[in-house]
Amino acid sequence: MFFIETERLKLIPLPYHLLQLSHTNRAAMERSLGLNISAMQVDELFEAEYEDAMINFWLPKTREYPELYQWYTNWEIILKSDNIAIGGIGLAGSPVNGEAETGYMIDKQYHQRGYASEALQAITNWVFGHDDVHCLIAHTYDGNTASKNLLTKNGFVQVADEFGYLTYRLEKQLQPA
Repeated sequence: MFFIETERLKLIPLPYHLLQLSHTNRAAMERSLGLNISAMQVDELFEAEYEDAMINFWLPKTREYPELYQWYTNWEIILKSDNIAIGGIGLAGSPVNGEAETGYMIDKQYHQRGYASEALQAITNWVFGHDDVHCLIAHTYDGNTASKNLLTKNGFVQVADEFGYLTYRLEKQLQPA
C-alpha cells in the first residue's frame, strides 16, 4: 500500500474500498490497516465538511479515477509511535492549470504538537514532486487562527478574503539548474 512517511507520521491515502469501509465502520477500516482504534475528537464544523466530502467527492471521485485516487481522497495521518490515526489531510482533485488544493484536520487531542505542520509539509513535498504542479492552495476561515498560523508558518501567503473565507497559496520553488 502506498504511503508517505515523515519522522513521526505516516500518511496513507485511502482507496475507494477503504473509504467505503471508513464511511460505514471507521474502526473496521482502522483495523484493516493494522492500526489501533482511534477515538477522534473533531469540531462539529469539520464533521459536517468530512461527511460532505465523503459522500459528494471522495467516494465518487476515487471510484471514477482509481488510478489517481491519491488526488481525490482522505489521507489518514498516523502517529507512528502510537500506531493510531490522529487526523486527515487530502487534495481536492488532480492539478488544474498547475494548481492543486489541500485541506487538513487534526484530532483535538493532538493539537499544538506540530503534527499538522509535519503532515502539511509531507503532502506539499509529494504534490510538488509532480512536474505539472506549481502551486498549492488552501482555504480556512478568518476565525481559525491555528490554521492561519499553520499556513503562514509553512510558507503559504494569503491571497484572498471572501467574507471571512480566506485563500492561501504556496508557489513551488524552482531549483537552480
